[in-house]
Amino acid sequence: MAIIHRDPIDELTHWEPFRGIENLQREMNRLFDRFLPSGNSEIHMLSFVPSAEMEETDDTIQIKLEVPGMDAQDLDVQVTEESIVIKGERKSESKTEAKGMVRSEFHYGQFERRIPLPAHIQTDKVQADCKNGILQLTLPKVESAQRKVVKVNVS
Repeated sequence: MAIIHRDPIDELTHWEPFRGIENLQREMNRLFDRFLPSGNSEIHMLSFVPSAEMEETDDTIQIKLEVPGMDAQDLDVQVTEESIVIKGERKSESKTEAKGMVRSEFHYGQFERRIPLPAHIQTDKVQADCKNGILQLTLPKVESAQRKVVKVNVS
């Protein structure tokens, strides 16, 4: 009969604190890959949502949308009495060369932004202007939606 002697130090496991973080990162990547599939899916195509500002006056609603790198022909604006839908496709490329190194970036993506309006508007009198990456919309309110001040005689 042979006696095998084990050293207790050999049975200790080496604790690696970053292994847990690596496992977590791997699982998170797997989840993102599962819910954001690659290829020509709609999720990847809707990759850009422009920021918007809205200001309401007595007569109009003013909307500004940031659309950097886009021209008027890249935008589709549709208006109803209660909302506005802005669709577009961004196609931009930038290329810089410095010290023998070339850096090139491409940004492509479609977007759709639906904005509910706080008042009914006159759809046939909407004005739009696109300059320097800012789309400005002027939406005149219908007469009944405009705030009117009426003087009341007190007896």
